[in-house]
Amino acid sequence: MKWWLLLAVIAGSGAGCGDNSTCDLDGAMCERLSYYDLFDDIATQQPAAGVTPYELETPLFSDYTTKQRFFVLPAGTTATWSDDDAFELPVGSVLVKTFGYLDDRRDPYSHLDKLETRLLIHGSAGWHGASYVYDPDGRDATLAEAGTVVPAKWTHDDGSTRTNEYVVPNQNQCKNCHAEHDDVVTPLGPKARHLNLGHQLQTMIDHGQLAGAPAAAQWPKDPNAVDSTTGTLDQRARAFLDINCGHCHNPTGQARTSGLYLDAFETDAAKLGTCKPPVATGRGSGGLAFDIVPGNPDASILIYRVSATEPEIKMPELGRSLVYAEGVALLRDWITQMPGTCH
Repeated sequence: MKWWLLLAVIAGSGAGCGDNSTCDLDGAMCERLSYYDLFDDIATQQPAAGVTPYELETPLFSDYTTKQRFFVLPAGTTATWSDDDAFELPVGSVLVKTFGYLDDRRDPYSHLDKLETRLLIHGSAGWHGASYVYDPDGRDATLAEAGTVVPAKWTHDDGSTRTNEYVVPNQNQCKNCHAEHDDVVTPLGPKARHLNLGHQLQTMIDHGQLAGAPAAAQWPKDPNAVDSTTGTLDQRARAFLDINCGHCHNPTGQARTSGLYLDAFETDAAKLGTCKPPVATGRGSGGLAFDIVPGNPDASILIYRVSATEPEIKMPELGRSLVYAEGVALLRDWITQMPGTCH
């Protein structure tokens, strides 16, 4: 029986997961990705039976990497619908996300140079995770509790050659992003508004993987932030901020003391940053007076920070070393069309 099929019944006890490595549901991670039996072929990311791929309408930006996402539910269990938050996944669930660079981003079928696979496991005491860094041949990956840096090279959208010192987070940094509410680690991506793409949600329901969903006409849906055909400028900018910033910048998130709330549900223009002075940003303010100045992106701290790469200035703090040019352009357009002034 595959290791992850045992997860729901081994809570709190050690379980062999191959090659004399001992793993358990509540924190001890396997040394090698292959021990989990999540893939029939790790090199091609061919999932094993019971491992379901999924996509997000607007993915979080991670230095232009391509991501492949999968989820596993223990046999006989279902995820539970939420209109707003991540779906409730039962104990023993696993979320899997592989990061890599396409050799040529202009060709979505070009070879993917895999960098890491992150696992987020729902133990009996809550969620915990870690990263696995790929061997040079891409056929397996090794636990990287302390994180690492992986040099990468690819052909970018404009045909230029790009490089990056890609940062794999350490195990303790999971909480920096995933503690969306009250310092409790939870998944971020599996939310109705992010998953309402094609037939994904209906397929989950049809396969008995998701319970409690309302009628399809009531399902929330975000536009694709960088596709102008999917929503208004305001809708797309808000979707971008929600997925990239809202997990920290919300009333119960890690950045709650900033008073800047960028999640999908904030309606107060001041809390969204309009004419709001910064809180204890230091160099992060760039000497500017307000988070957002309507009509003037160059006077807005938000643009200053998402355009920066210096560690003490850039936002988000983790997960990127490069500037997301398309995202910055979207936010600049959004601020430019805002009416009003700051006094």
